[in-house]
Amino acid sequence: MTEHHDGPDAAHRRPQGVSDTTVQALGALSKALETTERARGHLYAFHQLTGGADFELDRAVKLLREAGHDAWADRVQHEILGRNVIPGHWTFQIVEAYNDTYYEPFRTTEKEARTELAEGKDHLFEAELKEERRTGGHPDHSARPGTAPHG
Repeated sequence: MTEHHDGPDAAHRRPQGVSDTTVQALGALSKALETTERARGHLYAFHQLTGGADFELDRAVKLLREAGHDAWADRVQHEILGRNVIPGHWTFQIVEAYNDTYYEPFRTTEKEARTELAEGKDHLFEAELKEERRTGGHPDHSARPGTAPHG
């Protein structure tokens, strides 16, 4: 008997008894988490860019000294090099606080909601949206990877 490959795989099929509103709510929760993932990425970019700028200050201080501007070299070295970005914090401390205070609890809550409300299944909203929007039988609209009709 040939397995039927038209439609989402078992990991992306709505469990029995899960309402449309629950699927929509979990989709909104997932979308919010995805946005948070993007924000976290920007926070890491901020962390790395700020660190890179701080290391570039070493070069600026050296060149200011070579150019005979010792007072400016001293000012940059003492006022900016190694400075906190907000009171008491370097960027790594901001990243750590964000992860502990916001990101990890958000990620855990989203996963626990999916586990309790939809048997842990992820992206149900998107899987159902894909089914609504794809053209059955079209090779570039296959339901899953590796199941395009051969022609």
